[in-house]
Amino acid sequence: MLGELLADIQDLVTCESPSTDLAAVAASADVVARVGARRLDVSPERIVLDGRTHLRWRFGDGPARVLLLGHHDTVWPLGSLATHPFGVAGGVLRGPGCFDMKAGVAMAFHALAQLKDRAGVTLLITGDEEIGSPTSRGLIEAEAAGCAAALVLEASADGGALKTERKGVSLYRVRAHGLAAHAGLEPERGVNATVELAMQVLAVNGIGDDRLGTTVTPTLMSAGTATNTVPATGEFAVDVRARTAAEQERVDVAMHGLLPVLRGARLEIVGGPNRPPMEAASSASLFDHASALAAQLGLPALTSAAVGGASDGNFTAGIGIPTLDGLGAVGGGAHADDEHVLISALPGRTSLVSALVADVLAGWTSPVATSGSGRP
Repeated sequence: MLGELLADIQDLVTCESPSTDLAAVAASADVVARVGARRLDVSPERIVLDGRTHLRWRFGDGPARVLLLGHHDTVWPLGSLATHPFGVAGGVLRGPGCFDMKAGVAMAFHALAQLKDRAGVTLLITGDEEIGSPTSRGLIEAEAAGCAAALVLEASADGGALKTERKGVSLYRVRAHGLAAHAGLEPERGVNATVELAMQVLAVNGIGDDRLGTTVTPTLMSAGTATNTVPATGEFAVDVRARTAAEQERVDVAMHGLLPVLRGARLEIVGGPNRPPMEAASSASLFDHASALAAQLGLPALTSAAVGGASDGNFTAGIGIPTLDGLGAVGGGAHADDEHVLISALPGRTSLVSALVADVLAGWTSPVATSGSGRP
């Protein structure tokens, strides 16, 4: 019932869980476990990796056929409820992390609760997605391996669109090593790391390809130790988004191929791909099947979107598992002051997830091979 779903979302949202606060994430895991056990009649396994708490429900004794995937950590710092309180008014639910993605976690519980037989289902709720899944990536890939489908309960794209394509993410730091000198007395004796970085920023900015949707964006930069000293060291961060594995590889080669411009300078390139792309082929057959189910359920026609942001669905798609993302809440304002969920869409969306799981358990298999590197 909708009232119970809203109550569960409230329980999750009112337990703040910023990714960087291990105690807060652990406390949130307690709440998620309690809510999940209430709906599924079984408690999860608690998996703590480097202090970060993840929860796993496995149903049945045989191998899993479908993985439901979500996360309970958020970008919102402790104290956000004081300025962005949970509330329901005018058909809209609000609160920090409600859209991304605590409503989706509650929906996963209710979708599975509708099934008479859950054998073959794994539900994994992680606690570090918002910081790049540093501890949960291996867990996600291991749980997805061998599944017929991965269903990601992340929030929808604009207008409720499912996310059928996500760009891959690569992260780098470009470090310049020069030589310090007095900026007033003898600057010519130094090797200016700031100048070297400036030249490298322009080089990096040129690696992107607008035609292919590849963005290579220099971001945070720092250099030097004092205003009257030629900087000896400095660095800047680079955020890369690419639609295909080939583009991600091309950028990686270009980044690690950067050469210093100033005589005496030395470059250090740190980093690489963080998440593989979720290419369109990974989701095509699942989206078509979901669209047919939506019609059978009397729901509005599904739409799809390619988005620049990444999720843990990138990992499942990256190992070749058919993956459909954005199956969670309809609304908007992720990570922003106007974060919200449209209540009217919750029941239908939850029923769609339940129907998808039931069909995969009944033997649905993607008719098209997906891209990816294979199982870990």
